[in-house]
Amino acid sequence: MPVLSPLFQTSPQRQARVAIFLSGSGSNAEKILQAQNALLAAGQACPYQVRALVTDAPEKSRAGELGRQYDLPVISEDIKAFYLSQGESRVSLLTARGQELRNQWSDRLRQKLAPLEIDFAVFAGFVPLTNLTADFPCLNVHPGDLTYLKDGRRHLVGLHTVPIERAILEGLDCLRSSVILAQPYTGQGEDMDSGPILGLSAPVDIDLGGENLQSLLDIQARRPQRRPAGGFQDRLEEIARHNQERLKCDGDWNVLPAVVHDFAAGRYALDERNLLYYRLGTKFHPVETVVCNGDERELLFRSDA
Repeated sequence: MPVLSPLFQTSPQRQARVAIFLSGSGSNAEKILQAQNALLAAGQACPYQVRALVTDAPEKSRAGELGRQYDLPVISEDIKAFYLSQGESRVSLLTARGQELRNQWSDRLRQKLAPLEIDFAVFAGFVPLTNLTADFPCLNVHPGDLTYLKDGRRHLVGLHTVPIERAILEGLDCLRSSVILAQPYTGQGEDMDSGPILGLSAPVDIDLGGENLQSLLDIQARRPQRRPAGGFQDRLEEIARHNQERLKCDGDWNVLPAVVHDFAAGRYALDERNLLYYRLGTKFHPVETVVCNGDERELLFRSDA
């Protein structure tokens, strides 16, 4: 029998204390808060309690608005202002200096979070990579099906619209959102996409907006090697952004609140080989991941189980 280690150890004395991190519209955060309040309004127990909202973009995100609406404290640490104060005009991890500043910025957030004694965090549309992932479990919603492999590696990884574009250029006909246990970064965004896949959304059809695959492959081939500040601003990126928004509505909003609930309820565990298990009732089952669609769960069993 495998020896299992729960990813989160529940306590009968209290709910899990959660902080939600957001950079923009906050729609993913709002869905989690709505799910929490819906359970409480129905007289049902909720295994988690959101204790704070955290943002790197206090001027642009909806963190302040949501904090007032849901009576939650907002912890902010403006990452652009911090980099500028250190003489850097661009927020980047591409240099040793940029990585050093990212760690300093994370330390400032760490100090502000310490009094809350949170149990785990949820990255709900949180842009900056941070090594807070080494302090406590951090769930991250990702716009790509991380079970899709190419040459034995997760292919739909990366930042910005990269996972969506890769899915399109692969000729796939649908997208899925994944929720993973985020890993500490070592300088590349793909590092954080390597953790256990806790949940997967139902498929969302890809809309090419009247374009064909070859024309989009041609656009990709003409791009400069390095992504410009503000993005490529081409037709491929436009289509990817459109599909990313569709995936957020039909993917993120279904899978993320479900995984947050199940994680706080102690339904996930890893064995000694770091393989994932999911608990139904009192029994843990070996799974590749779990498809979550609202209250529905579909276990995808591992091929070696």
